[in-house]
Amino acid sequence: MFNEFDTPIFIKSYDLYKLFYGFRTLVPKNDRYTIWQRCENLMLDIVEGILCASQLSKIEKLPILEKTSMKLSLLRVFIRLMKDTKAIDNKKYVSLETVIDEIGRQLG
Repeated sequence: MFNEFDTPIFIKSYDLYKLFYGFRTLVPKNDRYTIWQRCENLMLDIVEGILCASQLSKIEKLPILEKTSMKLSLLRVFIRLMKDTKAIDNKKYVSLETVIDEIGRQLG
């Protein structure tokens, strides 16, 4: 039986959020309530978009997946900005970008 929670892209997006959440206490407090919060909201929107799209027909899913892809692009920029402003270190940046890249390939 098909379960929308078993799709590889949903699992990856879910894992991305868990990875990101694990870094929360390591981020400076002043960044946690600005760019961090924005990234967290984008990730939740991405998970939601993927889950919603899994419930729809092929024709109905395209606009939702396009919107989700745009949010993923925004997330890439904000994660890079977090690295450049030293809110996260390079190692955390690489681990997040690796998962984001994989989600991007699956979305495309």
